[in-house]
Amino acid sequence: MSISEANNVSGSVSEFILLGFPCRREIQILLFVIFSLIYLLTLLGNTSIICAVWSSRKLHTPMYILLANFSFLEICYVSSDMPKMLSNIISQTRSISYAGCLLQFYFFFSMCAAEGYFLSAMSFDRFLAICRPLHYPTIMTHHLCARLVVFCWAGGFLSILIPAVLMSWVPFCGPNIIDHFFCDLGPLLALSCAPVPKTTLTCATVSSLIIFITFLYILGSYTLVLRAVLRVPAGSGRNKAFSTCASHFLVVSLFYGSVMVMYVSPGSRSHPGTQKFVTLFYCMATPLFNPLIYSLRNKDMKDALKKVLGAPSKEIPKNTEK
Repeated sequence: MSISEANNVSGSVSEFILLGFPCRREIQILLFVIFSLIYLLTLLGNTSIICAVWSSRKLHTPMYILLANFSFLEICYVSSDMPKMLSNIISQTRSISYAGCLLQFYFFFSMCAAEGYFLSAMSFDRFLAICRPLHYPTIMTHHLCARLVVFCWAGGFLSILIPAVLMSWVPFCGPNIIDHFFCDLGPLLALSCAPVPKTTLTCATVSSLIIFITFLYILGSYTLVLRAVLRVPAGSGRNKAFSTCASHFLVVSLFYGSVMVMYVSPGSRSHPGTQKFVTLFYCMATPLFNPLIYSLRNKDMKDALKKVLGAPSKEIPKNTEK
């Protein structure tokens, strides 16, 4: 791998080197195959959910509209860093321009913030459906659903705007080697020529507020949902509600568990290997598992996916014997 200093006349860095996964060439090829397969499966799974919701009128409800937007978000989320990581694995330079690095930072963390907002909106939808079933049709209208979708998308991009602007003012004069597979916050700040306490404090404050506020809201919503479900007499309705909420909370646990380990745990950033592994988990594993978690335990979604994929739906014949 050729590593240049990449300094221009003024002495500022014009490009960065993403170190990625330094290992033997055979291992790199294996990683490229594995990550490419995960990326393709993620795109296929989330695209299938979007097509299923789009094609089935039965799924044109707020819950599934939020789910379709969430799946599209997962596609954008995983595409903000995976293509560049895959190209760098098989490349000899592994470089990314200064502007490209800042854009990757902005889009990745904007999608990460938007994911927290969408998970909050989906927990609000389930809270209304289970705890306020009689008021649900009048409160969760398509108009409110559209406003929630706009808020989640816009909120994600606006929340990271100030940290992104501050990062663009951070001085970089070398070295330009990032010991990561994408332009993450910690490795970028570590390359600063001068201390930037205000930028570090602002980025940490914004990320912590987004993580904790959305997580506590989701936790509170599902606590109320669980209490309501436990009050329902045992039967199919109770089992269905518990199954739906359990699958939602599993997605929340996967996402927030890894994000908190990465950006809240004080010792996680001091170990590059741990940092890469945890980052790989929440930027690759969660987008891959989300469509499986949301669709495999949902009969309506499974029926719609069978129609999209062209698989015949199996109907159990009724027993006509007396």
